Amino acid sequence: MENPEERAWRAEFPITERLLYLNNCSLTPLHRRSEAALAEYARTWSELGGRAWFDHWLGVLEEVRAGFAHVLGADAEEIALEPAVSAALVTAASTFDYARRPKVVIADIDFPTDGHTWLALASRGVEVEFVRSPDRINVPLELFERAVDERTALVCTGHVYYTSGAIQDVRGLAEICHRKGAALVVDAYQSIGALEFDVHDSGVDFLVGGTLKWLMGGPGMAFLYARKDRIAAARPTALGWWAMENPFDFDVQHLDLAGNARRFEYGTPAIAAAYTARAGLALLDEVGIATVRGRHMTLSQRLVDGAHEQGWTVRCPTDARRRTPIVTLEHPDPSVAVASLRQNGVICDYRPGLIRLSPHYFNTLGEMDRALGFLAQLRVAPAIV
Repeated sequence: MENPEERAWRAEFPITERLLYLNNCSLTPLHRRSEAALAEYARTWSELGGRAWFDHWLGVLEEVRAGFAHVLGADAEEIALEPAVSAALVTAASTFDYARRPKVVIADIDFPTDGHTWLALASRGVEVEFVRSPDRINVPLELFERAVDERTALVCTGHVYYTSGAIQDVRGLAEICHRKGAALVVDAYQSIGALEFDVHDSGVDFLVGGTLKWLMGGPGMAFLYARKDRIAAARPTALGWWAMENPFDFDVQHLDLAGNARRFEYGTPAIAAAYTARAGLALLDEVGIATVRGRHMTLSQRLVDGAHEQGWTVRCPTDARRRTPIVTLEHPDPSVAVASLRQNGVICDYRPGLIRLSPHYFNTLGEMDRALGFLAQLRVAPAIV
């Protein structure tokens, strides 16, 4: 039975009245605060037109920047607002000189963009080396240790692996990279908002993320963290007019980069996305990441334990302390399995060979049991060889 706190959490997400939603690592559903934020954005646009920029919208962008800094333990001057994580990675990639150190190391279980960004730089002499995961769940630090050498410019990898939810030791990885003269770029899309995290303590050089998932702000708003001591020397070649010190000077003839992380920004930000991002960050701050983390561990463990009892092959760490709430189950035809679950009101996702479930704090143990009931009907026994 739900307690009053759980009922209040669920009431914030209207989708829970109709569906068992376990697809939060793809897109957290719209909550009432972001819906109200969109209405506020529309009102300011309708009533003020272009004047809304100076009366409201520029201030909202600064609040979003501060919200990202707060959740990361960063300074606002270290945060650039980005249209997408892919764009954030591209601008970070454009700051490196690959002449002496042409190698980039990436895990073969990282998200595709993490590889595509640097594979696209082959014409600039960039060589991408993929570290192979031995179990398709995680990559031991010692494999990165072997791969990083005097030719390595950087390692780009996920804080959390998107197909297994496994949490990587980014602090240990940063130590390896820096000891060998390389930088560490971290894709934290799968982790920020789900884990307590101090970006300064982690030692990373660049870190990217966005509001699509655990930050509950919807698509269209992402961020790039750049460590303070890297900003002044960075000369990104992928940027736009918002990267200038004074963009409203409208100087077309000179490149005068901002003295802070804004030098990594592109063009005019998506203001509607800024409004929903601000609302999502505020909601997360109210609930508290420690509370969210505790709920994630409890809910995902119920799924993992139940799946093991049913005989599923579970492709994620079995210890909740070593994963986010991403739970992945092997299935020979996951798209058909996910479609079947959808017909029963269970919304989840699939990746190659995997059913992926990702509860959030507003889900309940009762929902985990209901989902397991439907999963039991879909399990395919392994072939006998």
